[in-house]
Amino acid sequence: MKTAIYQVDAFADRPFSGNPAGVCPLEEPADESWMQKVAMEMNVAETAFVVRRADGSFDLRWFTPVIEVELCGHATLATSHILWETGVLGAGEAARYHTRSGLLAAQQYDGFIQLDFPANPPHPVAPPTGLLEALGLEATYVAQTRFDYLVEARSESVIRSIAPDFRRLRQLGVRGVIVTARSDDPAFDFVSRFFAPGAGIDEDPVTGSAHCALAPYWAAKLGKKEMTGFQASKRGGIVRVMNDGERVKLAGHAVTVLRGELET
Repeated sequence: MKTAIYQVDAFADRPFSGNPAGVCPLEEPADESWMQKVAMEMNVAETAFVVRRADGSFDLRWFTPVIEVELCGHATLATSHILWETGVLGAGEAARYHTRSGLLAAQQYDGFIQLDFPANPPHPVAPPTGLLEALGLEATYVAQTRFDYLVEARSESVIRSIAPDFRRLRQLGVRGVIVTARSDDPAFDFVSRFFAPGAGIDEDPVTGSAHCALAPYWAAKLGKKEMTGFQASKRGGIVRVMNDGERVKLAGHAVTVLRGELET
């Protein structure tokens, strides 16, 4: 039996930028160990597995090459793109996803794909032993979210120059570390990078779920509800965010770069 599979560059308006995600639409739920093996074979940050329910909504799960994760923005954006592109969803029809992080939604909005995700506001903490040393920077603020540590640095140039000690970051016992600063470019409100060696990803190119923390954090600091972030990885990507109380709206583009079939 053959299974369709796609690779999509998410938070990207051209191929080979943004964050690549695997998308695997399924007729029925699959064995967890099989999905993990497929994700390992795809070897991108996350591969999404999506199954349509009788009521028209979807079950959605995400796997890195080594673990299943509780929330993934770019693979949800990629999945939504494929559902519209292949005609599973009609133009203008919203997607509703049942996930380990509750009900998520996606819609086509103002030329973008907009995701409706739970906010994950950070709360201040003392830096754990080894965090700042592993990043090689002085922090102006350290906080923790449901999944990650968040560290604000003094400038965008500091963010761009970080060369982390991934072995030490892996020992922190969290999914990852978000580093962020105000943007020097007036086109963006803030910049960030995301390191997740604990989830098998040293640096994630563009991280939707990290912006569930970045949106409420920068909204409070800048006094703005709608903002634009740039994730300054090698591939780079733009995420439009809207802080909406207990929810965050994330918007971006996506481009399909590969279509294929799994033989097993």
